[in-house]
Parts: sequence; structure tokens; C-alpha cells
Amino acid sequence: MDYRYLKAFLLTAQHESFSKAADSLKIAQSAVSRQIKLLEESVGEELIIRSSKKVILTDKGNALYLAAQHFDKLSHEIFDKEDDRPVRVGILHGLLKNWFIPRLSKFYRKNSRAFTISVGTQKELRRGIEEGKFDVIFSSENIQSELISSLKLFDERLVIIGRESVNKKKLHEYRWIVYSEEDNIFRLSKKESEEIIFVQDIHSIVDLVKSHVGIAVVPDHVLKKTDALVVQEVTGLEQAEIFMTTLNYKTMPASLRDLSDLVQK
Repeated sequence: MDYRYLKAFLLTAQHESFSKAADSLKIAQSAVSRQIKLLEESVGEELIIRSSKKVILTDKGNALYLAAQHFDKLSHEIFDKEDDRPVRVGILHGLLKNWFIPRLSKFYRKNSRAFTISVGTQKELRRGIEEGKFDVIFSSENIQSELISSLKLFDERLVIIGRESVNKKKLHEYRWIVYSEEDNIFRLSKKESEEIIFVQDIHSIVDLVKSHVGIAVVPDHVLKKTDALVVQEVTGLEQAEIFMTTLNYKTMPASLRDLSDLVQK
């Protein structure tokens, strides 16, 4: 079936008139008649009995009309709801509270869009955007492929934190407090510490360091000026960068475009 001509058939059957269908579509009556004829040719069935006084549907035409009405209604519901569907956001834990939430607060001053926000590791976020589980992710990975692409938002400053000054050449001698096996301290140290604590909450990691439990590598934006910590610059790693990653839309949906404009400010 050629669906390009289904609308002409649907309106003609609805109005029982070629001329009224033509008025609705803003095309010539002859164009409507031709589109329906092409539809009939594509399905191999006569759908409408032509008459100078009235449009009469054949049995197959009537059955198609009922199905087409249902299809048309469902189609409108799908695309009308698209604008109301929550934006599915995937984000690194360290970006959520101190960076994303304040911007989301600004977003809601002018918008009423719903969001679902999921925290994940770098690998989980990438897999989520590739599998269509997220509409947008915020991470430190620059992904460029046929399906998805990343836009750099800002440079992220990583620091080593401890209650006392840390010997950066002997990191393995300290107890590490990390978020996951992707933690930057694994790349920073040639040897792995014998004592590692995994905590999936960046702010709890900072609290544990403040309690003299161990050391950690964190983005500086998760720290407060009042934190009683020794903060040292991370060296030896590539500059950390934060990216927004989405599907490669020809025209980005309005909801993502508004969010993109906000996080780039």
C-alpha cells in the first residue's frame, strides 16, 4: 500500500465528497481523484464507486476506511504525545548535584518539561545512549559515530583531596576512596592501592576523605569552600572535558534544543 495517498482516501470517505477532500488538502479535486486511483492500483482493489451524486465505498473500501481512521488517530496520538514525553537524561554522578541541578532549576523557570534522570558510569551512559535508553547524556567521553555525537561543554578540573598533603608519587600507599573501577586514580597511579573503598556517591566520598579515611580524585566543582581538605592539582592525565551527547538529529527536538541552549550558557 502506498500511504502517501491514504489521506486523500480517508478525507474523501469521511466527507463523502472529492471536492470537500480537495478543500481540506488544499489541492485540486482531480489530484484527489488521481491519488485514490493510485491507491486502488497499489492494493489491487476498487475502493470507491464513483458517482456524480455520491461517493460510495466498496466493502473493501469501507473496511480500509475504518482501519485508516484508527491508524490516523493513533498516529496523531503518537506525535502529540512526543512533545510531552519526559526527556531521559543519563549523567555522571559528579555532575548531577553541583552542575546539572542548578541549571535544571533555571530551565524550569521557563519550561514545564518532565525529566527522568539516571546516574551511571561512563560505560553505562554510552551503552544507554547507543541502545536508545537515553535522549541525552552528560559525561567525560567524546563520542562521534554515525548514530551519535558529542558536543564539548567545558573543561573539568580534577584534584586530589586528602586531610593532609598527598605524595603524588606514592599514591598506592594510601587508602583509595573511589566511585567505580573507571575512577581517575587508577589511571593516575602506576600501582594499585591494597586498600580500596568503593562508594557510589561522590559527596559521601568527600565526607570520607574529610573523616581521614583515605584519599580521592574528584572534580573540583563537588567541593565546598568550607571543606577542611588539602586540595592538589592532578597532573599526568589528559585534560578532563565534559560533553553532551545525543543522537545525530537532522533537526534536534525542541525539548533537547532548549536544554542544550541552557547547559551551554
